[in-house]
Amino acid sequence: MFDLDLWREIFQSINKNRTRSLLSGFTVAFAILLFAILFGIANGLQNTFAEAFGTDANNSIVIFPGRTTKAHNGLQAGRQIQFKNEDHDFVLDEFGEKVQYITSKVNRNVTATFKGEKNTYQMRAVHPEYMFIENNVVTDGRYINQNDLKNKTKVAVIGNVVNNELFLKETAIGKYISLNGISFKIVGVFTDDEGDNEERVIYVPLTTAQFLYGNNDFIDFMHLTYNPKMNSDQALAFGNDITRKLKERFSVARSDQRAIRVQNMAQGTKQVDMMTFGLTVIILVIGFGTLIAGVVGISNIMIFIVKERTKEIGIRKALGASPRSIVSIILLESIIITAIAGYVGLLIGVGVLEWVAPYLEQYFIKDPSVSNRLVVGATIVLIIAGAIAGYIPAKHASKIKPIVALRND
Repeated sequence: MFDLDLWREIFQSINKNRTRSLLSGFTVAFAILLFAILFGIANGLQNTFAEAFGTDANNSIVIFPGRTTKAHNGLQAGRQIQFKNEDHDFVLDEFGEKVQYITSKVNRNVTATFKGEKNTYQMRAVHPEYMFIENNVVTDGRYINQNDLKNKTKVAVIGNVVNNELFLKETAIGKYISLNGISFKIVGVFTDDEGDNEERVIYVPLTTAQFLYGNNDFIDFMHLTYNPKMNSDQALAFGNDITRKLKERFSVARSDQRAIRVQNMAQGTKQVDMMTFGLTVIILVIGFGTLIAGVVGISNIMIFIVKERTKEIGIRKALGASPRSIVSIILLESIIITAIAGYVGLLIGVGVLEWVAPYLEQYFIKDPSVSNRLVVGATIVLIIAGAIAGYIPAKHASKIKPIVALRND
């Protein structure tokens, strides 16, 4: 039951002993402040790593054809490896369960014109799955679909920069754009948070580009994402399996590193994971070391506070106070000081992080922040530590006879 007199007495005690209260609070506030700053910086570094990948799928594998450097199976060195649509199907048939999305790509630079506007852009001929690999966001209309691929329709999805430069104030959807003299109907507009370069792109169906710009089934390279359930080691093994199978398919020596090149994001992901793990361990050690220092500090202060209040405890007992009430008032006072100081430390820590955030970007620390739940948890640990530290001497003091307590120096 809420006891107004008890709480009034607690705040009166805090007010009368401001130096003692400030000393206790400073220990807690400083520990939480350091804890918040350390974990904020760690999160900032993790944000930098995440931004390095952009919004592109970080479980991607890109397969490039090259030129052989070694003779193999009676075939001379210097052969140019040329991927075709059937190679896309081969990869999908061989590794279907391990493939999340896959697309073939043909890249061309094209001159795009609409009415009096004209400019040069990159055209990417792809499968519909490329939308999920590149993580494009369609803001108007639609993306390329399977019917476009099957029927070789002359449709295009343009980036936001293309839309702004060519169509000005007009609506692009439904209009026709000329790409190297061939008309394509605009069916969609997309954005990409990687910036203007990615929005200066025009997507068309792969089969359409193959038919119109070469009348063949050649592809420049393949791009896929592996099953997200794979860990880094499994993904690296998967990439090696793809390389081995394609080398066998094209009669390429296993030691030939240039004929078929596989760029596996799992390698970078594994390195980033290792760096992040190491950084997290370091920050945890330092952070919890700071908390332990705070726990020791508040424990010592609580022991001193209880010893200092021995005479007060004796007077309370002489006036009829129960041991339980004496312990309660000391613990509640400790908890209140710790909670308030912890909150103040959190506010200062968050404020410091926001203040230094612009200056930290040059050190590859982006948007440093800290989870409130984490800092609140750390504060609770300090509160519990302070309560335990105060309980033991308070319990001992509450058992002292009033006459002994009053004689204490």
